[in-house]
Amino acid sequence: MTLTHLTGKDYTTTRWSGGTTTELLIRPRGAAYGQRAFLCRISSATVELEESTFTALPDYTRLIATLEGTITLAHDGGEPLTLEPYTVHTFDGASETVSHGRCRDFNLMLRKGQATGSLRALQVTGTVACPLSPGAQTALLYCAEGHCTAAGVRLSPGESLLLEDVDTDALTLEAAPQARLMLAQVGRL
Repeated sequence: MTLTHLTGKDYTTTRWSGGTTTELLIRPRGAAYGQRAFLCRISSATVELEESTFTALPDYTRLIATLEGTITLAHDGGEPLTLEPYTVHTFDGASETVSHGRCRDFNLMLRKGQATGSLRALQVTGTVACPLSPGAQTALLYCAEGHCTAAGVRLSPGESLLLEDVDTDALTLEAAPQARLMLAQVGRL
């Protein structure tokens, strides 16, 4: 298993019409989000407009959680859904999705028919064992709040631990007093 400590210098941040997007990871390496030919993408974005429309991504399943702020989402004109911080919501990237509210979010995009994955929020106090999904080839642990040590790597807010060729079923996490993290895991079908 390969472990890589990622910090702000390892990410790519761009502007979009409603804020900024920071790409934490895209696979395969060298893939470009704009070309829509990636297997998976993990990012964090700011939504600075009161109302915004998500980019249509018909070939992708999307998982999203807010890290700061509460937003309301509506897919294809349906019933609005309120998304509280650290609550994960999965939806079809082909859906016409409108959001209301400002936030900072965390996203996982998975290519339909090629990748599988999960996104989970973690609140860590003390020392805990964090289970990893069987079949996950890549995992990214993102520190959103506080400080956390994972596999001997100390993470500060905005930093990540990338695990590739995952060969363990758990990761030991330590936080004092508390940390809030997001764990994205990706495998191939």
